[in-house]
Amino acid sequence: MIPNPVLKKNDKRANWIIAIVSLVIFVIVASLSRIPPPPFPFGFNVHIFALINSIINSAVAILLVAGLLAVRQKQYVLHKNIMMVAIVLSVLFLVFYIGHHLFAGDSKFGDINHDNILTEAEKAAVGGIRYLYYFILITHIILAAVILPFILFTAYRALTGEYGRHKKLARYTWPLWFYIAVTGVVVYWMIAPYYS
Repeated sequence: MIPNPVLKKNDKRANWIIAIVSLVIFVIVASLSRIPPPPFPFGFNVHIFALINSIINSAVAILLVAGLLAVRQKQYVLHKNIMMVAIVLSVLFLVFYIGHHLFAGDSKFGDINHDNILTEAEKAAVGGIRYLYYFILITHIILAAVILPFILFTAYRALTGEYGRHKKLARYTWPLWFYIAVTGVVVYWMIAPYYS
């Protein structure tokens, strides 16, 4: 059964809302590295946010696969519900991501002694894995920076009942979103030993 449209089509308003939301989130996330981290006001390790995000990314990756399988089996209502949960989890991810980076700052891959200075000896100790880490991290960051409007437009097309346009967008959005979710987990497990 194909779900009924939830939203009334209004491309002009949707374009503005999606553009503004995407831009505001991009500016907030991009500015995090320029703000010195304030003291963390709670009595637990701030890096728990990164672990939670790793779990959220894992769940999103699983949901994306489940959503793809559901749509291929023509279970459209199930597909819609799965994808909405993936979007909600991604919003939750964003909240924890901002919290983590606001209070923890940046960590350096290979900073074995956790002094936030990467020496030549520390670089040598991790060897070529650093290049793999940075390749995964950079592709993850670039794609994460551009995916949000695609996710929102893909969801908008489905919620307005424009299933043909939704499907065309989803062909690009799904693999990028899946890559971001999976590499988010990989990046966490690679950088976590160097959190101070």
